[in-house]
Amino acid sequence: MSSQIYILPFDPSADSSAAAAAAALPGADPAQLWRTTPTGTTPPKVGTTRVFYNTPADAASATAVVSLGEGFDKKKGDARREFVRKAVASGVNQVKELGDGEKTITIDASADAHAAAVAAHLARYKFTLKTSPPSAFKPGEEKNVPEKITFAPLQSSKEWDTGVVYAEAQNLVRTLMELPANMLTPTTFAERVKAEFADIPNTQVTIHDEDWAAEKGMRTFLSVTKGSAEPAKLVEIHYNGAAREDRPIAFVGKGITFDSGGISLKPPLGMKSMRADMGGAAAVVSAALAIAKLRLPVNLVVVTPLCENLPGQSASKPGDIVYAMNGKSVEIDNTDCEGRLILSDALYYASTTYKPHTLIDVATLTYGMMIALGEVYSGVFSTSDPLWEELHAAGEAEYDRFWRMPFAEEFGSLIYSSNADLCNAGPYNGSGNTAAMFLRAFVEGIEPKDGEDEAPVRWAHIDTAGVTNPTPYQGTGFSGRPVRALIEWVKRLSQPQ
Repeated sequence: MSSQIYILPFDPSADSSAAAAAAALPGADPAQLWRTTPTGTTPPKVGTTRVFYNTPADAASATAVVSLGEGFDKKKGDARREFVRKAVASGVNQVKELGDGEKTITIDASADAHAAAVAAHLARYKFTLKTSPPSAFKPGEEKNVPEKITFAPLQSSKEWDTGVVYAEAQNLVRTLMELPANMLTPTTFAERVKAEFADIPNTQVTIHDEDWAAEKGMRTFLSVTKGSAEPAKLVEIHYNGAAREDRPIAFVGKGITFDSGGISLKPPLGMKSMRADMGGAAAVVSAALAIAKLRLPVNLVVVTPLCENLPGQSASKPGDIVYAMNGKSVEIDNTDCEGRLILSDALYYASTTYKPHTLIDVATLTYGMMIALGEVYSGVFSTSDPLWEELHAAGEAEYDRFWRMPFAEEFGSLIYSSNADLCNAGPYNGSGNTAAMFLRAFVEGIEPKDGEDEAPVRWAHIDTAGVTNPTPYQGTGFSGRPVRALIEWVKRLSQPQ
């Protein structure tokens, strides 16, 4: 039997916050319902939920009234949106397990429709490959298992619809990161990307193989895949939403579908989480999908090198020296610092081939970032102050937050002293900074030309190694960050100034 459930966010200190729901749902006035429950001396925290059964008067109905938190009426902007997310997600988590049948959950989204849609769809998500009940995450079954929970806003709006697109993009990242490496190889990742974009207007997906990469001289990329029997791929996505002559934005994402560390083998404890070392590639692919679905008026190019890093008999060895696509020699001091090797050729290819006005790469790159920023912020290294300010504002709006990291030539000296132009590993201290300095050497156009004040290309490197764990309004598993911040950044950039 199907059931109807209502989620009504409510500010207990301001009965006026219940006006929209009270008018739309006779018999389910949040203020009146809340007053029927015991209250303490401490104001209810955001997310405190009361569930009322057979309300409105229907045996198949239930209503969850959720506190928006003390002082919600005084909160503004980004902080207000985050309280809405927490409240709506708490309500969804309270009611999503009610009954065994299909459920329609209608949400009063009047406080912030975009934030409410994001929170609801993130909270509903739960990855599993258990066989009973059948899983929609089993490869090939994605469209054969119906969703048991559907959402509807009490008040329809474009903002709700946009929030759904943001959340679905993040959930796609979560799925790709959760899938085990035997189910998400470089080849199946590339095929999944092609399938996701199959019916999206103004997009084109191209899958390149190892022979193509070799012809391009992508030797640092190919050095990482030598120990694996799985062939490497490089996926390109093109979205044309603006005039053909407009310079594009470029996204580059790290796509290590399993990282054992190679010859510099990782310890076994927790190694299974390295199936998610393609989180950067998943984030930029999913952001591009959302940008295309929203039909934002920009041109976008996405480049994702995909491979495994395994200790096979042909694997790269510590001390090996390879020549990158841009001609620089690179010493592989540590084969577990493989992310920067595949990104280096991808960055050079994207910046020289498509000449973007802005290039952003995303990667689960260094333990140093986990130590520096924990699970709260993604670290950003940027050559452009305006770009940093734009990313920061977008991240705060989605609470998918960034923190700017220092970017100084002094860090470069730590990776310049080997027998090659660059060494792929520096000291443990400052490892996030030396990784960024390494990548900088492969981005063409970030230095101003003679007589010009600004560089042709704005570049940011986003290290997401510390933010893979779920946020408060998500369940267990990987977080899927920073996809919502990337979408929001492009959305804001595309709007008339």
